[in-house]
Amino acid sequence: MKVVHIITGLNNGGAEGVLYRLITHDEENEHIIISMMDLGKYGPLLLERGLDVYCLNMKAGGISLASIYKLRRYLRRIDPDVVQTWMYHADLIGGIVAKSLGIKKIFWNIRHSNFDENHTKASTIKIAKINARLSKVIPKKIISCAQGAIKAHTDLGYDREKIVVIGNGYDLSTFNINSNSRSAIREELNIGKHPVLGMVGRYDPQKNHEGLLEALSLIKKQGYNFDLVLVGRDLNEKNKELLHKIKKLDLYDQVHLLDQRSDIPNIMNALDIHILSSSYGEGFPNVIAEAMACGTPCIATDIGDSAVIIGDSGWIVSENNSEELANAIIKGFQEKENEQKWAIKIKSARKRILDNFDIEIMVEKYNNVWKK
Repeated sequence: MKVVHIITGLNNGGAEGVLYRLITHDEENEHIIISMMDLGKYGPLLLERGLDVYCLNMKAGGISLASIYKLRRYLRRIDPDVVQTWMYHADLIGGIVAKSLGIKKIFWNIRHSNFDENHTKASTIKIAKINARLSKVIPKKIISCAQGAIKAHTDLGYDREKIVVIGNGYDLSTFNINSNSRSAIREELNIGKHPVLGMVGRYDPQKNHEGLLEALSLIKKQGYNFDLVLVGRDLNEKNKELLHKIKKLDLYDQVHLLDQRSDIPNIMNALDIHILSSSYGEGFPNVIAEAMACGTPCIATDIGDSAVIIGDSGWIVSENNSEELANAIIKGFQEKENEQKWAIKIKSARKRILDNFDIEIMVEKYNNVWKK
């Protein structure tokens, strides 16, 4: 089949990453990508793979009639068998334009697990509400990355009968257990004498780094030693707000700020436990699956599909509860002291991703939906 993907943009994000992995691992179909904005991060990578990428060059938050006309022209010329849209603005505009051309196989992709007005852009909520009304007439199916997203969307009025859940998939040849990577990162950072904790995720209120630091402060006061590795945008020494919090909680010697890194599989291998302390907004957190694929057990707050991913291979705690998070970390420390039990924990984490979230499983599920 000839599949056209219409996506709001191609910068670094969950939907963009899933789109990239999907089309670079699907050898069964021909894929063409249309970004409503610019090439972003993934556009050049897709072009390097020999894929066709078109840009409408819309401004963020704006809708251009000229760009919509350009989209219509592209779709008419390409004449796709399937149109797969990604994110709410693309669902709306891409869906309407494709429908106007008589394209029958239109599929939306949804990713939010809630529409809390305090944490979600008003424009996103507005577009999602419009899409809810159109969900009965435009898409053939609506693909959700997370079980937790279903209620949030059906509460808005989305057609429940059309929603299909396809969890994210991962290249398990890239995210795997690698002792050499583990040793290299630990040597680089001079860590490993004590348990190594970590969190990969940009500095943002959603990720609740403050709650994580408070939990670790409680643990330190109980006499536990550890190192914490923080990776992501703005997690560096220039972040005065973050540094103030770290020093105030007497954690400066334990925290390693690595900013953005391109070697995430290596980072995940270096950790003993990966923690995601998010307080809202997660749908299907990629970092949990990526850590587990590297054999790193995870602790996460009960947001989005974190519990679905982790299963019984790690620990789930309530959001915004530093004491409960601290207790879970201590349980991890105690379990790690038993080498035999910990080896089973590592294998369990890897196996859960292998059995449920391999990239080939995701590709097959998308193909099954598109073919119907």
